[in-house]
Amino acid sequence: MSFLQEMEKYKDLDLPEFFSKIKDQDVLSALRKEKLNCYDYLTLLSPAAESHLEAMAQRARRMTIQNFGKVMQLFTPMYIANYCDNLCVYCGFNHDNVLERKQLTMAEVEAEAQKISETGLKHILILTGESQKYSSIEYILAAVQILKKFFTSISVEIYSLTEEEYVRAVQSGVDGMTMFQEVYDSSIYKELHLAGPKSIYEFRLDAPERACRAGMRNVNIGALLGLNDWRKEAFFTGVHADYLQHAYKDVEVAVSTPRMRPCAAGFSPRVIVNDVNLVQYITAYRIFMPRSGITLSSRESRMMRDHLVKLGVTKISGGVTTAVGGHTKGEDSSQFDISDTRSIEDMAQMLYSEGYQPVYKDWQGLY
Repeated sequence: MSFLQEMEKYKDLDLPEFFSKIKDQDVLSALRKEKLNCYDYLTLLSPAAESHLEAMAQRARRMTIQNFGKVMQLFTPMYIANYCDNLCVYCGFNHDNVLERKQLTMAEVEAEAQKISETGLKHILILTGESQKYSSIEYILAAVQILKKFFTSISVEIYSLTEEEYVRAVQSGVDGMTMFQEVYDSSIYKELHLAGPKSIYEFRLDAPERACRAGMRNVNIGALLGLNDWRKEAFFTGVHADYLQHAYKDVEVAVSTPRMRPCAAGFSPRVIVNDVNLVQYITAYRIFMPRSGITLSSRESRMMRDHLVKLGVTKISGGVTTAVGGHTKGEDSSQFDISDTRSIEDMAQMLYSEGYQPVYKDWQGLY
């Protein structure tokens, strides 16, 4: 069974009709439950639940502290290549966009790793554009061998791999993967991904499950908010996470909640997702999935990130550059504009001021 089959259970779900029937008492009933089902989660995503955000926030905060404590894992992304074969209309790395394409040499990978490691971080997320020619699995795993000298946990955010390739990655020392479906609505997905390997909806949708089967320690999923009705995308992201967690109990399943930011593609969000919407999504998800990680990126403003730290988030980035080699070479040809430019040290100081303990390392692999 794959998640595509799980989604079939909801093919006749009419969200406007469902939401039209939700009353205050339904929201309060969901909030009183110890364990929520998928429809309870959808109830907390409803417009009716907006008037109960304070109660949702309080419960989300309590559940996060209960399951994770007042700690926050810090990380930063490291872009090693930006060549891409896809025509994704919303992405700065789109094959047809005019920008300087780069691929780090192994010497440059080591210099970039050295620079990042000086911040004290022991977790790294490496990213590439989606080009098997310029970012082959061999190239990526060669970079991993260098990164192992500096970091105890290495995650990848790259193109969808086969299960055999994920096995190779795990055996090489990769213990985490991030894979954004971008948009779960298959018809809209096809409108936004015009060509390239990423245009194959089903292959991308099943990638997190292939990684789970391959033995990946943690898997992070999400939708890019702004491409479709945020409530629908938040619902299917949650259902996807719930499916993976039940099917692969030894895998740490987490979600990200990125909102669209300006990029070289010049694509405007189809749907505006405001701050209240984002708070509702994060708190609803936390109540639905109390032991799941929630990652918050530098796409969000300094103010939003400072507030959301207390409402369910467990992992947050700092010192971010989305340019290839950006930690050593400076910003150039980035994937999207970041909003919060604070360094790792600045993020740590913010966390201390809020009574949280920043975590630079929480995993040591066998290598």
